[in-house]
Amino acid sequence: MANPCRKVYLLDFACYKPANSLQCTKEMFLERCRRVGNFSEDSLDFIKKTLERSGLGESTYLPEGLMRFYPPNTCMEEARKEAEMVMFGAVDELLAKTGLKGKEIGIVVVNCTIFNPVPSLSSMIVNRYKLGENVLSYNLGGMGCSGGVRAISLAKHLLQVHHNSYALVLSTENITPNCYMGHDRSKILINCLFRVGAAAILLSNRPSDRRCSKYQLIHTVDTHTASSDRSYNCIFQEEDHEGHMGVTVSKDLLAVATIAINSNLAALGRLILPASEKLRFLANYIIRYFHVANIEPYVPNFKSAFDHFLPHPGGKPVLDEVERNLKISETQMEASRMTLYRFGNVSSSTVWYELAYTEAKGRVKRGDRVWQIAFGSGFKCTSLIWKAMRTVDSREKMNPWSDEIDEFPVVQPQSTGSFSFFFESFEPT
Repeated sequence: MANPCRKVYLLDFACYKPANSLQCTKEMFLERCRRVGNFSEDSLDFIKKTLERSGLGESTYLPEGLMRFYPPNTCMEEARKEAEMVMFGAVDELLAKTGLKGKEIGIVVVNCTIFNPVPSLSSMIVNRYKLGENVLSYNLGGMGCSGGVRAISLAKHLLQVHHNSYALVLSTENITPNCYMGHDRSKILINCLFRVGAAAILLSNRPSDRRCSKYQLIHTVDTHTASSDRSYNCIFQEEDHEGHMGVTVSKDLLAVATIAINSNLAALGRLILPASEKLRFLANYIIRYFHVANIEPYVPNFKSAFDHFLPHPGGKPVLDEVERNLKISETQMEASRMTLYRFGNVSSSTVWYELAYTEAKGRVKRGDRVWQIAFGSGFKCTSLIWKAMRTVDSREKMNPWSDEIDEFPVVQPQSTGSFSFFFESFEPT
């Protein structure tokens, strides 16, 4: 029987940092698209404008299959190479940081949206690290950028059932087989934003691990709106009219994301907001519901409930909307914007690069509350609230930011584009 009082600790985590040879500037990316020969001048112009307004910098990473070959080599062998590179790289680093042996891991949860080979990615982990025959292994697919925090939520529930256990969560995305080669701009968008990355997280429910852990998991809040056709269809993998496979991002994305996030915040607010904020929200709701006065919806002051805010950076316009709607300061958005700039959108693992940035800056103090929120296809939104169990030393080794953290934050040029730019000229599907 599950024990609802069993505490879950995060011992440590690792974010994979690819080799410098895989770095790709925006000009290099555009030139590769041009040399492929599949894209029209109009499509190339769209790619250029999207890159300029995306929030990505000049040092993000692409896999070997897209960097070394013309045309890109998107075969299964290259996709497996990418998966092994990022997954094993992250797990090797995590095990080195914690000193844990593979055979001590009792639960494995891997999430990757589109690439789901046979045997599964989780089986690749079991095989590589020779985990025991009784290991609980789960492979999550199709969950988008929210898959990583959803995987933590699943691991938490499993740790309520299986006592004295370690759970390894691996979050990644595979770029190699998912490069869209057609002309539909709603699918080209994915090419411009997503880059290589992975994160490995080690959780424990062992009381003895409390003193050596970094964080304790306080709350998980999951929201799923796929019962709405509009939500279900807003991010959709499909073939275009020429047979090219890609992921469509519909014009409904922002509206759908706003609904899912607001629903998630309403549930989260009941758990973490102080009584004063709850009363203000309730009074505002009653006034609007009974049409007593024409007032704007009250946005609770979530800043009063957390110390570090780490939203998934789907792109610069997305972060702009989150900052505006939640009235978050530019300083509190720094980790998200710098992660997008340095590593790009690395899908479900992005929120861990953000936390690594915050740690490398020496900002995580004992007792701090960290809020990770991610959203993705379905449409889904999940929040995680962590409590720092100790002050994290900014000089800790094996942090992807360690050798360059003093170069950040960087000042980014103001773009004149808005979120609507990404959708204003999408071709009909």
